[in-house]
Amino acid sequence: MRTYAGHSSAAASNALYRRNLDKGQTGLSVAFDLPTQTGYDPDHPLARGEVGKVGVPVSHLGDMRALFEGIPLASMNTSMTINATAMWLLALYQVVAEEQAQAAGEDPAAVVRALTGTTQNDIIKEYLSRGTYAFPPAPSIRLTTDVVAYTVAELPRWNPVNICSYHLQEAGATPVQEIAYAMSTAVAVLDAVRDSGQVPPERFGEVVARISFFVNAGVRFVEEMCKMRAFVRLWDELTRERYGVQDPRQRRFRYGVQVNSLGLTEAQPENNLQRIVLEMLAVTLSKDARARAVQLPAWNEALGLPRPWDQQWSLRIQQVLAYESDLLEYDDLFEGSAVVEAKVEELVAGARAEMARVAELGGAVAAVESGYMKAELVASHARRRARIEAGEEVVVGVNRFESTEPNPLTADLDTAIQTVDPGVEAAAAEAVARWRAERDADEGRRARAQAALEALREAAATSTNLMPATLECARAGLTTGEWAGALREVFGEFRAPTGVGGSVGAAGGGADLARVRDLVRTTGEELGERLRILVGKPGLDGHSNGAEQIAVRARDAGFEVVYQGIRLTPEQIVGAAVAEDVHLVGLSILSGSHMELVPEVLERMRAAGAGDVPVVVGGIIPDADARRLTELGVAAVFTPKDFGLTEIMARFVDVIRAGRGLAPVGAPVSR
Repeated sequence: MRTYAGHSSAAASNALYRRNLDKGQTGLSVAFDLPTQTGYDPDHPLARGEVGKVGVPVSHLGDMRALFEGIPLASMNTSMTINATAMWLLALYQVVAEEQAQAAGEDPAAVVRALTGTTQNDIIKEYLSRGTYAFPPAPSIRLTTDVVAYTVAELPRWNPVNICSYHLQEAGATPVQEIAYAMSTAVAVLDAVRDSGQVPPERFGEVVARISFFVNAGVRFVEEMCKMRAFVRLWDELTRERYGVQDPRQRRFRYGVQVNSLGLTEAQPENNLQRIVLEMLAVTLSKDARARAVQLPAWNEALGLPRPWDQQWSLRIQQVLAYESDLLEYDDLFEGSAVVEAKVEELVAGARAEMARVAELGGAVAAVESGYMKAELVASHARRRARIEAGEEVVVGVNRFESTEPNPLTADLDTAIQTVDPGVEAAAAEAVARWRAERDADEGRRARAQAALEALREAAATSTNLMPATLECARAGLTTGEWAGALREVFGEFRAPTGVGGSVGAAGGGADLARVRDLVRTTGEELGERLRILVGKPGLDGHSNGAEQIAVRARDAGFEVVYQGIRLTPEQIVGAAVAEDVHLVGLSILSGSHMELVPEVLERMRAAGAGDVPVVVGGIIPDADARRLTELGVAAVFTPKDFGLTEIMARFVDVIRAGRGLAPVGAPVSR
């Protein structure tokens, strides 16, 4: 039983973990901030506004010590949501465990072999959904392979990779796509480990036994439960037939769940509680396909960062099910159900067909590099959004049953979510600079650090397993940014396909979209040029689903769209806006860094002589921040309650007309 937690600093997160463990949480699920996930130190320019926002910053061994102070790692099960830099964070974790063992008079080697937990380490889904990749796909798979091989030999109870279908559903995947792309990712990883020759063939069953999955559970209860049974069936088939694993225990489909955050609503957020419970039941009712670990989002995640009390509420939901209900006392409730069996077979057949398509393209890595899987997810998400807007897919409180009583939970929105002290970033930047300075002031430590970094570069240029060199980097006091920077020098960088260019949009779109197209066209005629908008993702926030859907619908509405993907600096965004002579800049930020990055974009627009180009912002933005952004000059702020994309397009036209001094035309969209 977990909650996903971490914020501000290692010390603050350590205090939170201790409180959660005291409340009955049985494992730790560590959230790292975006600079840590993408391999930057807190004082790097790209880290601006992102430090400590969506997780805890861990820049070096000292931070990892502070994160787990007083928490004995030898007896803890720790899940770390880390991918591109998974090898680095695992190395820091191992070294801290060794230090704890030495301090307790225990054998460090024995403690390391007893460590239990998971590094997420699924890089494929980063190119498809979360966006926290650091290196190109091939060397990234090499890092994953090295971690798998190392842990099988040295940390036999550790899950070195956690194949994540969760984020695929968030990015728009259907159940069939979720199964197929997750399984294709597993094939890519297992094939790479097998082909590397680092694990003897007779031990390959141990590799398969340590692969775990992280799955999404949506609110379509029966379909989600059947999806899990389909996962179990396909994994057993795949590992037996493709990899020859004979031991059924090694073929067991082991998965944890975070129930669906995509379906949580800002409107009537109290409805999120029943959504969370239904989604949890989908992965617990069927004993033959039951999750091994469950973590639940908080009711207010669509509003902002949940508070400790909100996380406690989610934990209590699990505890009521486990200890008050009789659910866990019975064998599988659905065995022999003709309805369930038919649905499972349908999902299995669909997933096999989609896996075959990916294989024809050359496998998961090739399907990432070509943009195929990303385009399929963007198109699927666009179709879902269109169904919601048309009322074909009902979301209670959003597109039906919208009338509501005053909500006491959100009576004071400014206190209904957790806020991060704005001084956290400055303190972290100062601390990492001090760590490097103190290290380098000692001639011996500086020499060791330089030698470790050079050894890492040399190893990266060969096929040598990089884990030993990474462990030495951790012990030598190198930082997250230094480790990742050395690998970037060898591996290069990568910008993943956006999936927007060839995606399916709203097709005809109906009368509302037709009217917006007319507005876009006539406004362009009045200005003597086609309307152009830039959709920008400043900072390290890689959750691009919203930006992609805005870009797709804007294209459908007749705008010329400039969208260059994720991880752009304000300077790059402004440079593109000026070069493309756009009529509107739309910024999408979901990481909480809007109060740092948006004002910088506004300032740079004015400095570039483009201060008359309106800027709009979308994301999870509390009301107080939205008011402040408007005061600073933002033309409009959109949050999850603004689900109507066509209506947003009409607002774009109004904003452009106001910025160019044209008479307003009024929103033509019905609700």
